[in-house]
Amino acid sequence: MRWPHDFLWGTGASSTQCEGAAPASNWIDWERAGRAPLSGDGNGFATRFAEDFALYASVGLTHHRLSIEWARVEPDDGRRDHAVVAHYREILQAAHDAGIEPWVCLHHFTVPRWFADAGGFAIERNRTGAWRRHVDFLADTYGDLVSGWKPVNEPIWYAAGGWLGGGMPPGRRDFHEFAAVLEGSILASHEAASRLRQTGAPTATIHGLAPVHAVGEGASERAARWDAVVWDSWLSLVRDGVLRVPAREPIERSDLADVFDLIGFSYYSAHGVDARSTVPYPSDAPRSPLGYAIWADGLREVLDRLRAELPRHALLISEYGIGTDDDAERARYLERGLEIASDAIAHGVDLRGFFHWTGVDNYEWLHGYDVRFGIADADRTLRPSADVLRREALVRA
Repeated sequence: MRWPHDFLWGTGASSTQCEGAAPASNWIDWERAGRAPLSGDGNGFATRFAEDFALYASVGLTHHRLSIEWARVEPDDGRRDHAVVAHYREILQAAHDAGIEPWVCLHHFTVPRWFADAGGFAIERNRTGAWRRHVDFLADTYGDLVSGWKPVNEPIWYAAGGWLGGGMPPGRRDFHEFAAVLEGSILASHEAASRLRQTGAPTATIHGLAPVHAVGEGASERAARWDAVVWDSWLSLVRDGVLRVPAREPIERSDLADVFDLIGFSYYSAHGVDARSTVPYPSDAPRSPLGYAIWADGLREVLDRLRAELPRHALLISEYGIGTDDDAERARYLERGLEIASDAIAHGVDLRGFFHWTGVDNYEWLHGYDVRFGIADADRTLRPSADVLRREALVRA
């Protein structure tokens, strides 16, 4: 496989997963209520970050996406922890020192307790007030050290996790609440990108994308409704400047149509939809410990659809990986995904980079430390699958 000389080779991680839940976050309350395993100190990234960046560089990687945890920076409304603010600058500088370009995510599933208690992104004044203030602060404080911004991680799965019974806080199941949070989260991401790109660094989305397939009789209508959530909701804003979230009135925001330099996405599985529920697809594929079908070929469907829907936009694989104890399976999954990505580039898809999830094993939300996604274990020992990335990252066109 051959890759463009400036192709972005990276890894991705989040604060809660590699630093543990922030004391002022809504996630630590979830843990203490017994709704999720305890995260502790994550995988130790808060103290081992320089070691981790050196490890990634040794594999030939050049980029890393981390999240700056809002609940650590601003534990109380309007009060910032200056020691934490300085610590994140130290982390970003260490990345540069190791030859790693840091990308920053501002919201990866968790928020400060005070923001959640105020209604979070479902309330417009929270998005245009506290969130906007936070975005401005991060742009001003870290803009000189950030190589790229990915403002909000997977708005659809954030909303589904908390408001469609996905096991995340606040643990509700209400489609109308889900739609309100999804609308607010997508707007929050685009509005943040509009501000953050003023720092001179590129902006990218992180949408959790999947092909949606109707399975069996009576499933077509349900599959179409779910496809409208996963795809049409945000696509219409990027393409037409109109946000179309199901169960909500369309919102015209032409100013937000072109605020992202890259359309980034995560890919983990395809979705089968039968007459009653969402099911693994394809049914004969092996299953991940998280329950979905392990099927790398769905990545091709995602890339093909994005090229058809957004032909003028550059693309970025923001997350791709597999949680498994079988590292040979991880290596095969990586090889197949990279083969698909390389073939897409050869056929004219403007794909700019590949970020593997993840570098070092970390906390996996409702599964604790039992599901391993890393090319290295928690002791920072590289697995053989790291050689797949090393081999490809060192190839330049």
